[in-house]
Amino acid sequence: MRVLHFVSRPGSPSGKHRGVLPRPGSQGERILQQRYGTTDRASQFYASQVSGRLTARMIDFIGRMEMAFIATSDAAGECDCSFRAGTAGFLRVLDDRTIAYPEFRGNGVMASLGNVLENPHVGIFIADFTQDLIGLHVNGAAEIVTPEYMRELAPDLPERAIHPGRRPVQWVLVRVTEAYIHCSKHIPKLMPQSRVRHWGTDNPRHKGGDYFGAAARNTAALDALPGPAVSTADRGEAAAGLPVRVKERDRPFRVLDVSVMAEAGERERWRAEPG
Repeated sequence: MRVLHFVSRPGSPSGKHRGVLPRPGSQGERILQQRYGTTDRASQFYASQVSGRLTARMIDFIGRMEMAFIATSDAAGECDCSFRAGTAGFLRVLDDRTIAYPEFRGNGVMASLGNVLENPHVGIFIADFTQDLIGLHVNGAAEIVTPEYMRELAPDLPERAIHPGRRPVQWVLVRVTEAYIHCSKHIPKLMPQSRVRHWGTDNPRHKGGDYFGAAARNTAALDALPGPAVSTADRGEAAAGLPVRVKERDRPFRVLDVSVMAEAGERERWRAEPG
């Protein structure tokens, strides 16, 4: 199989994309533009800055970027925004209506790919933080393709990387529906520094460990439960914030929501510490 097909292909939300409405933008945009008196300003932006295909300068810009932010949502509209990075050129422009980016080995959740499987609409934000301090939005319809199929589309792809962590597991192909500028006035200037990238690693230290304390909180919530015995595997799921099955001696398995347990633990703590 070369392409992973969608579970469903929802219609364009609010008729946003070109060909459905006489100009870009959603119905919600129009309502708010009228309410706040920005219709003329918005119309000028649509006419001058929004394009249904990539310009030559957009293509050059994309080709030298080393990072991008990918926004997706599932069939119900639940959203996710992920960071993607690689060496310059990891975002491949196949033509003025098509770009592609690789999916490397990650944490195994596949949140973005799972969303794409349900809902093809994606938004990509690319920013130059070091030179021109400018950004580019690219919106389009995505599909998941295999590395083999991607090589058919782009025979000039570099040879397969020796390090497993730098080999694309899949590619995401995006058919561009609109592209437009993000102004430079609030984009910070960053100074690039050389660093070692631990591609494909599972080493917690190199991945950031429990920087935000989620694993510690979830583990503490389990430890605070009276009675149940929790397996090592279940503790791993709890650390990932997943519902955990807890087996009690005389009762069948039941499913506990770790976040609910944590909140209950907080309530007990405040009850024990009056004032």
